[in-house]
Amino acid sequence: MSTSQKVVVVTGASQGIGAELVSAFRKLDYRVVATARSVRPSDDPNILTIAGDIADPATARRVISEAVARFGRIDTLVNNAGIFIAKPFTQYTAEDYAAAIGVNVSGFFHITQLAIAEMEKNASGHVVTITTTLADRAIDGVPSVLASLTKGGLNSATKSLAIEYAKKGIRANAVSPGIIKSPMHAQETHAALGALHPIGHMGEMSDIVGAVLYLDAAPFVTGEILHVDGGQNAGH
Repeated sequence: MSTSQKVVVVTGASQGIGAELVSAFRKLDYRVVATARSVRPSDDPNILTIAGDIADPATARRVISEAVARFGRIDTLVNNAGIFIAKPFTQYTAEDYAAAIGVNVSGFFHITQLAIAEMEKNASGHVVTITTTLADRAIDGVPSVLASLTKGGLNSATKSLAIEYAKKGIRANAVSPGIIKSPMHAQETHAALGALHPIGHMGEMSDIVGAVLYLDAAPFVTGEILHVDGGQNAGH
């Protein structure tokens, strides 16, 4: 088994930004481990697909163990899986809370812990986490407490990981998007959502993919929260 090619693990990989990330990393000749609840098998021998709920620690264990068994190493982990529930704060249910914590926080924690343990063996690696600019800059009319509670914590965790592992050759960064055109948003909502950005329009999935690829290729960048948000974080 050759281990010369880099290996990336992408969560939430079945559609949207996750699927675009899988395609982009393959174009760079990475071997890709793609996981999501409904991910379908690939004909590409350099793409390993693993179906499962990232909130379940057993899924994280299976993804990392099968990745190492198949490809021999893990160079990059992209924590892309996430959910956004827009409700007034007092209308969140216990199920909403559990779902957000499960996917956004537990889904990050378990697989990142296992991936970094593998990266330590090679004294090299990179963790990129997709968060949200709402964690830094709330928007009137966009209720987002659960997103801020969970994704804001991931921004802070990213900085902590960056410092803890800086001397071990492992970097940690985050991409903090604005509202991105993806299957999550119906076409008829695009104009209104675009107007929430100072730049005047929504972002494209390629904007987020480009940011992830930049961070992965930037060895002197760690602990960075890269806002790709049409100016939202700068102000309104």
